[in-house]
Amino acid sequence: MMNDLTAYGRAIMDTLETGLADKVTGRLSELDADLPNLITDYAFGAVVGREGLDLKTREMLTVASLVSLGNAMPQLQLHMRAALNVGVTPKELLEPVHNLFNNKAMKARLVN
Repeated sequence: MMNDLTAYGRAIMDTLETGLADKVTGRLSELDADLPNLITDYAFGAVVGREGLDLKTREMLTVASLVSLGNAMPQLQLHMRAALNVGVTPKELLEPVHNLFNNKAMKARLVN
């Protein structure tokens, strides 16, 4: 039986992308039986589902964080699609990307 936090986390995942909860939990269960619940309950139900920021804002922050990492392309692609699915416009989605690239370029110029 699914608890409320699991159901809430799965609902958030499926709001970001249809079928995401099943896809992610299926892959994670191949690695470890407890991992799917950690992701649905904690990462999505308890963290992404917190009050204070809407999904649109959270996804823009996630995209910005993943861009700054520079090595998480599959996750970046997923969260860019998710951002669009929750109402971020393509123009809004590109603004943090431009800003981060500008900051990285400025830092590189100042260091060298």
